[in-house]
Amino acid sequence: MEISLVSCSQVKIIKNDVEIRELGFCNLMNNHQIFNNRIDRICFDGLMMNGNKRWRRSCKVQLPALRAIKSETERTETVIRKRSDSKGKPKLYVGLPLDGISDCNSVNHARAIAAGLKALKLLGLEGVEFPIWWGIVEKETMGQYNWSGYVALAKMVQEAGLKLRVSLCFHGLKEPSIPLPEWVSCIGELQPDIYFTDRSGRRYTECLSLAVDDLPVLNGKTAMQVYQGFLESFKSSFSPFMGSTITDITIGLGPNGELRYPSSPSASTQESGVGEFQCFDKHMLDHLKLHAVVTGNPNWGLGGPHDAPTYYQSPNSNTFFKENGGSWQTPYGDFFLSWYSNQLIYHGDRLLSLASSIFRNTLVTVSGKVPLVHNWYKVQSHPSEMTAGFYNSDSRDGYNQVAELFAKNSCKIILPGMDLSDKHQPSELYSSPELLLSQIRTACDNHGVKCVGENLLASGMLPLNGFERIKHNLSKGTAVDSFTYQRMGAYFFSPKHFSSFTEFVRSLNQPELHHDDMPTYEKEETILVSKPVKDLRMQEV
Repeated sequence: MEISLVSCSQVKIIKNDVEIRELGFCNLMNNHQIFNNRIDRICFDGLMMNGNKRWRRSCKVQLPALRAIKSETERTETVIRKRSDSKGKPKLYVGLPLDGISDCNSVNHARAIAAGLKALKLLGLEGVEFPIWWGIVEKETMGQYNWSGYVALAKMVQEAGLKLRVSLCFHGLKEPSIPLPEWVSCIGELQPDIYFTDRSGRRYTECLSLAVDDLPVLNGKTAMQVYQGFLESFKSSFSPFMGSTITDITIGLGPNGELRYPSSPSASTQESGVGEFQCFDKHMLDHLKLHAVVTGNPNWGLGGPHDAPTYYQSPNSNTFFKENGGSWQTPYGDFFLSWYSNQLIYHGDRLLSLASSIFRNTLVTVSGKVPLVHNWYKVQSHPSEMTAGFYNSDSRDGYNQVAELFAKNSCKIILPGMDLSDKHQPSELYSSPELLLSQIRTACDNHGVKCVGENLLASGMLPLNGFERIKHNLSKGTAVDSFTYQRMGAYFFSPKHFSSFTEFVRSLNQPELHHDDMPTYEKEETILVSKPVKDLRMQEV
């Protein structure tokens, strides 16, 4: 297979059987430069691998002669540095692999990540983001933390000269398998009501129900007390990096780290149906019952809506979300939806207020993620947003209160979905990520809240115009402070994708350069790219 990376109008690429280079994630730990005369390799699998497992051959990344690429990236770095120095221009980050740290607190793919960091530095990016998992750090016993792997990873970022955005994740994932702490799961086996529950009794075990925020159900402590201990331990363990390497801390607010209910079977994707309300665990029902009594409607507190659709049903499959005469338009509907959304707002306020207080004097910014639940947005009731906890409809702005929450705590909002456009959405879902994103950004502008953009789809799933859509969203308006591209892995460094990413980085908000700053070429440079050597194998590093 013959491939090229980083196209340049001044460079001519031809084939030759003599010269080959593989951009490597090996043999680079002690080098001052990425590009040298040896054959190096980049190895990534994207998911956690066993130590005895070789990398798939499909993960191999071959590049043209690296002398030209180094020259190209240096020119890009010059442009990006000028862009970064320009006032109001968004800063660029790349997310590190989700499984960067194993459950035994060792760094996975250490050489690969180290070389990747150097490559991103050459491209002129501001920094990287990586998730820190509650289930790994506080795995076995409440109050006993092991930060060693994450500290080592932070040092790697620091040595690469990059900034770091840390995401503190109080949720788990099924893929890759990252559960909640073992001691929490043991409690959950005896007290399953610590988890979100739907109408049929199905438990969502990837995060705690927000109803236990202030209940001492975790070995005598409330969830907020446990979160506080985690945040304070993090602050102490990472104090040498605060404000210098670590510039932003994202607080996990719910499923997939987002401020939302797990209204879809998979919190990281949006299904074709409207989803289900998640208020049927004992503690949520207790809150609902109390609220109904206080407001003078005790019969409304006996349970959630009985006439709402199930996960995969459309809005009109039942009476709650019907366009005309649906229960959501009745006094009961307003009572329930107001309570349901306010519970989510209160949860976000408690966590962000706690984090802002703990990190107040550390020179870091605190942020939280708000989901882009865009399916059924063009339906009057916005049912998918309502089941996720956002009381938003054609006649009611459900994001004004959310933006106000972030403004109150001086936090940034992370907005995924900057890569989505309406034309790529199935027409039968009445979806509009563009209109929803615009609505949330308007609410942020009105309250002076800065936004951090992200792509919703993984790098290997971006639509054809994904990068163009991102550029459009970052150049539109004034609220976007930075953008984090998700996420580094095998596909990220594949020839086709990395070339596109490089062009995206170079062109994003690229300022016009003075003619003295423009690169000059005495003659056209010829680069030789060989056919791959037989049996050249990609080894795990």
